[in-house]
Amino acid sequence: MITKQKYRINNWKKYNKSLIQRGNITVWFSDDAIEKWLASKESGKKGRPFTYSDDAILTVLLLRSVFHLPLRALQGFMMSLVMLMGIAIPIPCYTQICKRTKFLGQGLSLLSKKNVKDVVIDSTGLKVYGEGEWKVRKHGNSKRRTWRKLHLAVCPDSHDILFEVLTDNGTGDCEVYPDLLSNAPTSVERTYGDGAYDTEGCYKASYLHGSSLIAPPQRNAVFHHDAPKHMEARNNAVLEIHGLGGDDEARKLWKKLKGYHKRSLSETAMYRFKCLFGDGLTSHRFENQKAEVWAKCLVINRMNSLGMPDGEWINI
Repeated sequence: MITKQKYRINNWKKYNKSLIQRGNITVWFSDDAIEKWLASKESGKKGRPFTYSDDAILTVLLLRSVFHLPLRALQGFMMSLVMLMGIAIPIPCYTQICKRTKFLGQGLSLLSKKNVKDVVIDSTGLKVYGEGEWKVRKHGNSKRRTWRKLHLAVCPDSHDILFEVLTDNGTGDCEVYPDLLSNAPTSVERTYGDGAYDTEGCYKASYLHGSSLIAPPQRNAVFHHDAPKHMEARNNAVLEIHGLGGDDEARKLWKKLKGYHKRSLSETAMYRFKCLFGDGLTSHRFENQKAEVWAKCLVINRMNSLGMPDGEWINI
């Protein structure tokens, strides 16, 4: 008799409240935020100094991501907020928001300060401009259909996004992996990725970092006797799969023994990203698109801090 399983959430009451709290539009400005709203007048630099601080622009971007507002409506939304709260702070106009956005979220930075041991990595596509899905299915693609590629490094325990990298659609996953891992905390012990990360460059980056890469080798992978030291992990994976039988069932068993199922949590993070913000980008310039994605990932981490489900598989 085949036993069926069902995933049950144990803290549904608490998690349900956290989902409701995500839509709470109660906004307040702390005294520290008001003091840091305007940029400091730095001396010794050419040109006119900024009026608003980076924290102010980031606050505006976070609200834009949550409420899906265009820039002009975003300016009106912020003006109404400060008017209702009686706060005497200026609001940047939509042109200033657009110009200042390109200076934020450009570098590779750690988005969560939690101590992590495992990291799952994957990528997905975000549409920049082009036809909708109905038109593509009906009449096919056109030359103006363009995508960006979003690479996410996610903690499987807290579901927080640790790193995000936005590239063009021609950049491979294995090309981004070394940069992600070189900036990862030293506490990371294992990284999980799909077959796209089964390259020598990825294994070398893991070896230099001091962590192990768990990625399924290609089906025709063979053992190399003269392989360098950083490729020993891949050789061991090939031998382990071969020892289990070398067929598809052996690969499934190897993934189960290695805990490879954690990698699916990266796809869960991408699904969560697209459910909250859609599958497209509103900014036109590449620098602004990077800042847009960066702000949206910060919003997801903030929403995760409100509460996450705690469940288990049960037999039915």
